[in-house]
Amino acid sequence: MNYKETAIKILTECSRLLIGVVFIFSGFVKAVDPMGGAIKIGDYLTSFGLDFLQPFTVLASFALSAAEFAMGVCMLLGVYRRYNSFLVLLFMAFMTPLTLYLALFNPVSDCGCFGDAIVISNWETFFKNLVLSAAAIMVFMNSGKMFQCYTFKVYWFIALFSYFFGIGFAYRNYNHLPVIDFRPYKIGANIPSLMEIPDGAPEDEYRYTFVYEKDGVKKEFSLEDYPENDSTWTFVESKTELLKKGYEPPVASFNIYNAEGDDVTADILHNPNPVLLLIAPKLETADDERIDEINSVYDYALEYDLPFYCVTGSSPEVIDEWSDNTGAEYPFRMADEVLLKTIIRSNPGLVLLKDGTVLAKWHYNDIPDEEHVKAEVEKYLDVNKTKDKEDGWLITILLTFTVPLLLVWVYDFFRFRRRRKDKAE
Repeated sequence: MNYKETAIKILTECSRLLIGVVFIFSGFVKAVDPMGGAIKIGDYLTSFGLDFLQPFTVLASFALSAAEFAMGVCMLLGVYRRYNSFLVLLFMAFMTPLTLYLALFNPVSDCGCFGDAIVISNWETFFKNLVLSAAAIMVFMNSGKMFQCYTFKVYWFIALFSYFFGIGFAYRNYNHLPVIDFRPYKIGANIPSLMEIPDGAPEDEYRYTFVYEKDGVKKEFSLEDYPENDSTWTFVESKTELLKKGYEPPVASFNIYNAEGDDVTADILHNPNPVLLLIAPKLETADDERIDEINSVYDYALEYDLPFYCVTGSSPEVIDEWSDNTGAEYPFRMADEVLLKTIIRSNPGLVLLKDGTVLAKWHYNDIPDEEHVKAEVEKYLDVNKTKDKEDGWLITILLTFTVPLLLVWVYDFFRFRRRRKDKAE
């Protein structure tokens, strides 16, 4: 093998590894939070005037995360090298021009390619896609030179298993809370501290421009030289341009209001007693199958004199309709719908706070029933017993996915690869 072929082989393998790792990570973090992916897809549809497709955002989130994950696994393991490299090339041929458009016109704040795990700007996303596109071209042109971990006999299993694993993982996180919470309001987070701006943190830098007119001619002035005392100039307009973004706290704003419009945030975040919040971003679409469990939690709160509020982004009319349909007697508070969707991926969902610290969160499918509500809530009131179980979940997920692949590799080795080797000898 000459130097040129060696260089091509090395570049191809590096491209394969890069695409495989990035696609697996991207698909995985999207599957961790499929509702977040659906929200981002909804933002895309709104910006492009395709709101009629909004009912399919969750389905699209599932399919996209599973497809990226499966393509990444197949690329990393050298499965269906020719077909998969072509699919990756098609995917990048679509995404790269799309992210260029996002970078130029900024219809959404970020692409959401890595969910909430890593948030990058639209320009950073575009440059990232340029690199991935170059890697996709390289692996497509030299797909036959790529490493393969399995024989062709078991390709079908690796591809299908990877795709349906992605679907099943996303489905689990859709019906319960995400196994990894990448958002600021994860368990153990203290909301007031996340809103603080450190001393000496960089501030936003702006350029202020003033437009004045004289004798029919318009001219721009800066803040230092505008004609403040010259009456011959007539003010037309002012312009403000952000030059450099300053420090932005993880929680930019957290405001909760009562029915009269008074800000009651401090009463909730600075309460030394436990506070239970039933978070319902939109009561119009909230699941009402767990009303008995919700009412049991409210009864528990009344019995032990704990504050309990339903915080929603819905209108007073919708609140009244919810109360009539469910018999809800708990008080309601209002907050921004986007904030509530960020706090918990459940509509409704239950959050336990104390001194502004998130002690526990429950998806509506996991709200404790009447027999277990006291034990379940009080378990989290002891901070020493509150543990982050993300590491355990990650190990379980890793084993669930890798063990079957390892067993198939062993089967493939002894059934096909070794037999082929013996025949060759």
